[in-house]
Amino acid sequence: MLKLYPVRTSDAALYAFMEQLLITSFPPEEYREPEQLRQNTDHTDNFYNCVLLDDHTPIGICSYWSFARFYYIEHLAIAPQLRNKGYGADVLQLLCRELAAPIVLEVEQPDTPLAERRIRFYHRNGFTLWEHPYLQPPYREGDGYLPMWLMSHGNLACEHDFDEVRQTLYKEVYNVKGEKIRPDGRYGK
Repeated sequence: MLKLYPVRTSDAALYAFMEQLLITSFPPEEYREPEQLRQNTDHTDNFYNCVLLDDHTPIGICSYWSFARFYYIEHLAIAPQLRNKGYGADVLQLLCRELAAPIVLEVEQPDTPLAERRIRFYHRNGFTLWEHPYLQPPYREGDGYLPMWLMSHGNLACEHDFDEVRQTLYKEVYNVKGEKIRPDGRYGK
């Protein structure tokens, strides 16, 4: 039976599994420094760092944030040896059931076959692509903003909710302060 198991850094073996899978599944510019992740895991009340378990076997990871109107999935990855076996779709169904509120996530723009495939995967699982300029703020000082798109599941719509979602992510997830969002979707002081 598939389940989300929230971990803390004190869950040494499961936390090590989570951290290793995160580092091997995402490029460095798409995740925060390990020390900051550990800080969020242990001390941020609306941040959930989970290991995905099939019965008692770790099969993947999911980190997400809880906000007033929606959840934000920051990272989702299945262990490499278990990919393309249906776990991803099962995990998304589990998240949609258990979180029981709109869900937002970021995807790379469809500039590569892998990015296109990822967008189709989320679309098949009930997510809607928001084709609106969005830049993911950097996790590390000195890195640049990454062009991404948002996708949502549930009762959110790009034309009505984009600005609120973007502002919430910028402030709460990426700790962006003093940035002005211009009408063209670019950012600057």
